[in-house]
Amino acid sequence: MARSRQSILLAFAVGAMAAVLLASPAAAKSYNITKILAAHPEFSKFNAMLSKTRLASDINRRQTITVLALDNSAMAALDHYTLPTVRHILSLHVLVDYYGNKKLKQLSRGATASASMFQSTGTASGMSGYVNITSHKGGKVEFVSQDADDTVKPSRYVKSIKEIPYDISVLEINSVLSSSEAEAPVPPPAPVDLIELLSKKHCKSFAGLISGNADVFRTLNETKDNGLTLFCPVDAAVAAFMPKYKNLTAKAKTAILLYHGVPDYFSLQLLKSNNGMVSTLATTSEVKKDYSYDVQNDDEKVTLVTKVVTSTVTATVGDSEPLAVYAVSKFLKPKELFKVAQAPTPAPSKKGKKEAGDDDDSSDDEDSDDATTDKGDAAPAVYGRWATAAATAGAVLALLMG
Repeated sequence: MARSRQSILLAFAVGAMAAVLLASPAAAKSYNITKILAAHPEFSKFNAMLSKTRLASDINRRQTITVLALDNSAMAALDHYTLPTVRHILSLHVLVDYYGNKKLKQLSRGATASASMFQSTGTASGMSGYVNITSHKGGKVEFVSQDADDTVKPSRYVKSIKEIPYDISVLEINSVLSSSEAEAPVPPPAPVDLIELLSKKHCKSFAGLISGNADVFRTLNETKDNGLTLFCPVDAAVAAFMPKYKNLTAKAKTAILLYHGVPDYFSLQLLKSNNGMVSTLATTSEVKKDYSYDVQNDDEKVTLVTKVVTSTVTATVGDSEPLAVYAVSKFLKPKELFKVAQAPTPAPSKKGKKEAGDDDDSSDDEDSDDATTDKGDAAPAVYGRWATAAATAGAVLALLMG
């Protein structure tokens, strides 16, 4: 009986340790499709077009993806299409599932169908955004779109370019996937008066700041037709920030307004389903300055974390690709212009934090731990699980010895 009791306790200790350690989240793998393809100059045209169509950033946000890449000669078939149509065609070449070389050669029953990004984003109608994959004897693999004409010759798998199981697989195919729906002309976006849009919903004061700054006004209007997400502080937030805004230099005023614009289109669904850092229009306008912030989501709540302030998305002002505008609860303050918010200490000071908002050339020393912040948050959690497991095992062993 005693031996049985010891065996049970020992099994419990081992099980407890395994359960706790297995609960530790694996380090999330990250990849960059642009960097992957940059190592292969024969795909330079495909790589450039992924960036121009904004598909590159869409691919990088996905966790499980297969990219069907085309070499420079095959890309010539797309030369006569407009950029929006090219985006549709190339999104058909991005499968929202993982297919490495081994998986292709071991397809169940020799064939399967996979949804593409053209399908998963809701752009395609019916099943037209699916791609059929067929594995033939001798290792030959072919791809053809669901709505391809019967006379269309399937695209042939050439080789694997890069595989990171089971995150991303980049495969070369020999020709463009044909799809009548993806190839259909895409109407140009309807003209949008950005100032009028902001003034009608929630952001009249912010609209006034933009219209009063010629550089910002021009940059936003030049960007909005190619992909722009603008976070506009509500009128109350602008009013609360105005005393500090008035003390900024002209250069800093331009930077902080551009800081509210992200040169990419994010639907509300994308914001709610993806976490991560985003670059802003201020990033590209300021040399050697970061001007990025973290987009975080918790169920239906989306927050923007700048390390100085946390602002919440409160409403959709306008959302029609390629332009999305969202109202936010606070004016976004970049760490390049303001003091970084300090983490609470065991004996917090009662003195308020001073903000250095009037110096555009303020030192970046205070965010020198930028690159390690996320790792620092993750490490204690992992060590904590080890400690919990060790404590559990120690307690059980003590019982055994007793």
